[in-house]
Amino acid sequence: MIEFIRSIQARRHEDGASAVEYGLLVAGIAALIVAVVFLFGGLIKNVFSNTCDKISNSASITASCS
Repeated sequence: MIEFIRSIQARRHEDGASAVEYGLLVAGIAALIVAVVFLFGGLIKNVFSNTCDKISNSASITASCS
């Protein structure tokens, strides 16, 4: 009976360790996402701005030719 109780307690400790490991993994992924957004945010914004400008210029040229 004592061995059974010890095995249950050992299992609880493993569950807690697993929860901590998953928490650290999620925190690491979140930190990576934040870093990528800060590093590449300006670059991506410029790409979309340039694309929007090209579309606007193309639309105005097409509209003036009609």
